[in-house]
Amino acid sequence: MDTEQILQGGEQVLSHLRELYQRHGYLPYKMSKFEEYDLYVRNKSFLVSEQVLTFTDLDGKLMALKPDVTLSILKNSSQERGLQKVYYNENVYRPASGAQNFREIMQAGLECIGQLDAFSVGEVVMLAARSLELIRGDYLLDLSHLGIVSGLLSPMGLDRDEEQSLLRAMGEKNTPALQALGQALHLPQPLTERLCRLALLYGTPDQVLPELEDVSAGEPNVRQALEELADLCALLGQYGLGENLRLDFSIVNDMNYYSGIIFRGYLPGLASGVLAGGRYDNLLKKMGRQGGAIGFAVYLDQFQRLFAQERGYDADVLLLYDGTCPPASVAAAANAALASGKTVRVDREIPDHFRCRELRDLRKGV
Repeated sequence: MDTEQILQGGEQVLSHLRELYQRHGYLPYKMSKFEEYDLYVRNKSFLVSEQVLTFTDLDGKLMALKPDVTLSILKNSSQERGLQKVYYNENVYRPASGAQNFREIMQAGLECIGQLDAFSVGEVVMLAARSLELIRGDYLLDLSHLGIVSGLLSPMGLDRDEEQSLLRAMGEKNTPALQALGQALHLPQPLTERLCRLALLYGTPDQVLPELEDVSAGEPNVRQALEELADLCALLGQYGLGENLRLDFSIVNDMNYYSGIIFRGYLPGLASGVLAGGRYDNLLKKMGRQGGAIGFAVYLDQFQRLFAQERGYDADVLLLYDGTCPPASVAAAANAALASGKTVRVDREIPDHFRCRELRDLRKGV
């Protein structure tokens, strides 16, 4: 399936997403395709990939094709009264996971910036779930809270590289690596055991929240994070979203940028997540802004495989004609099929690798 087919398959999804975000008061946000390269140099660890496409502008300034949307929104938006709520549909330019080439990746999403509270955070996570629901009803939204991990690790005085090594092992659910790191970093064994338990926890909020009580270990910061997570799950339950929620503490991110709730969205048949988001107050602070920020992106390029698997054809009807067919007759046959709600391709011969539900041949003597 080529880019045009992906665009056709994703356009209806995009229309529904825009309508969803607008109904909740989010405003459209447009931005340039490029930014000064320095923005990405200063925030490389926040990017999905540190590989960035650059070019020199006419004034000699080094520019970059945009590899990320959130950084551009924060850089170019002004501080306003109340919450800034924006949604976008933009392309970013970066290598896909495991790929050796740059790709133009379609994504849609939203950002909520300002004085966040429990409701505004819950609304963003609810909209992430609704975004997935618009695509497939049997989605999963996995939730985590970085405050639990950071609350356990903060008394240890670890540097960023040491924290990242632990987070990487947790993300891989690699408990032997966590045990080895715990020994190498001289962590108390009970703390290492708690990190291992966290990495392996997975299930519905009703299943996992009670088990998290033992993990708090009397740490006030961990207790606060657990309460925030429990309150969020309860709020999402009020929205009728409980069945599709899972708690997964192998979802981790750089604690220099992210704080609080983080989440990932998955659809059946796709191994990679199609949605990613979280709260990034630390990034906001790093960029000299006050308040909090939370958002998510829906990766529309992931729909390529989904549409190919589910659709199984390129058009409902393939209508064949030749020089013996009057153009008016061909147009009438095509219009009749279109009027019945079918998609139609009109061609003089069967295209290579083209799939259709029905073949209609107007040619004489064939």
